Amino acid sequence: MRKFAARKNDELRPEYDLRKLFKDGVRGKYARRYHEGTNLVLLDPEVRKAFRNERAVNDALRLVIKLRDVPGGG
Repeated sequence: MRKFAARKNDELRPEYDLRKLFKDGVRGKYARRYHEGTNLVLLDPEVRKAFRNERAVNDALRLVIKLRDVPGGG
């Protein structure tokens, strides 16, 4: 049983050498680029209940933007 469990968890092919794969790796190389394209906003639970999905949130926010530009709208 022990040999089977060890083989089951090891998905790396025998021809790959981890020493070579990680030798020139740079941790966080693309982190800045990733974060520049990401805008994550956490909603409060009561706000989340008001919207079914991401599209509903975006539609509501677009409406707020339009209302902001209406004279007397703020």
